[in-house]
Amino acid sequence: MHKNILFFLEKNLTENIKSEIEIRLNEFNLFKNKNNQEWFNELCFCLLTANSKAETAIKIQIELSMDGFAKKTQTQIAYTIKKHGHRFHNTKASYIFLARKFLNIKDILQNLSDFQAREFLVTNIKGLGYKEASHFLRNVGYNNFAIIDRHVLRFLKHHNLISEIPKTISKKNYLYFEEILQKFNIPQSRLDLMIWAHMTGKVLK
Repeated sequence: MHKNILFFLEKNLTENIKSEIEIRLNEFNLFKNKNNQEWFNELCFCLLTANSKAETAIKIQIELSMDGFAKKTQTQIAYTIKKHGHRFHNTKASYIFLARKFLNIKDILQNLSDFQAREFLVTNIKGLGYKEASHFLRNVGYNNFAIIDRHVLRFLKHHNLISEIPKTISKKNYLYFEEILQKFNIPQSRLDLMIWAHMTGKVLK
């Protein structure tokens, strides 16, 4: 079944979308050569994506990514987030401010295995669940994690790989859905972009 679904996915993506996916995957891979500040900026972007549109988070990241995430006051960060129409601006600013304990996030994670790195993020970065932690790791060059959001869940249900979409996702459920996606036997970073492009017509990050 997984093989047939993968064939369906590949067949229904345009050449332009496929090209965009390759570009994005290359960008993720190049993140391995970037510094702690750039990794921290990407971490803050992923904190912003929870319960919000990725496009909005990208606009905020562009404005704050030079050194705003690391140096602006919590109030200044909250103002910028609110200015872009993001929900929960005070809460997100608080999460970003607290995350500054890990400005050397690249150095920390490189001493851990892939799955240890995700557990570290979920345990230590307030505001990061398994989805956001996986999102961050995917964006900085890790290929083993699925970003299980509503688009991916709808895709799985449509193809009868799950029976229902839960209202909330526990750790147990997240890992269960991840096992289903791993049966496609391609890098999870690529699969996620393929599913997202199929469901939304977009290739974001």
